[in-house]
Order: sequence, then C-alpha cells, then structure tokens
Amino acid sequence: RILYSMNKDGNTFDKSYRKSAKSVGNIMGNFHPHGDSSIYDAMVRMSQDWKNREILVEMHGNNGSMDGDPPAAMRYTEARLSEIAGYLLQDIEKKTVPFAWNFDDT
Repeated sequence: RILYSMNKDGNTFDKSYRKSAKSVGNIMGNFHPHGDSSIYDAMVRMSQDWKNREILVEMHGNNGSMDGDPPAAMRYTEARLSEIAGYLLQDIEKKTVPFAWNFDDT
C-alpha cells in the first residue's frame, strides 16, 4: 500500500522529496485507515539500509540508527520512492496483479 500510494501520487526518485506526513496521510486516507504510526514505521524500515539489502524508500532526516535510536517524527522527515522501487512498480498499470476492492470500495 505504501509503495503503490507513493507511486500513484508521483512521489518517485526522479522528483523532489515530500513530507513524510503527507505520504502517510494519503496512505491512511485511501488505503489503510487504522492509524498513522504503523504506516510511518513501515516507511522508515524500508528506508534503513542496515535492515534491508536494497532500500525502497529514500528518506531525508533522522530515520533512526543501527544503535536503536528512534526516527524523528514524520513531520520532520521527507521521503520518496527509491529508484529500485520504481522498477518494482513500473508495470503496475499493466494489470499484472489482480486488485481487490479496499475498505471503501475504491
């Protein structure tokens, strides 16, 4: 949901960073109405190169540390999709994956 929403909103690697809070709000409003902390935590994890071989979200600002320091609040960070995430999503509009309706039938 995170990658799909950021791609749909044009928040890609070839454009400037956007506030993480804006991305989280779009995701929560359109795809996951269960709170913002789980969305932001997942975005941060996808940006941490010590937890993933390839990062899927590029983040500006404090996204935590290997020592266990927490990330900054979403209002202080900016994010966008990484280039490799763009490759994962490049064929998303070709109907290669069957989609199901979400909570509000959109």
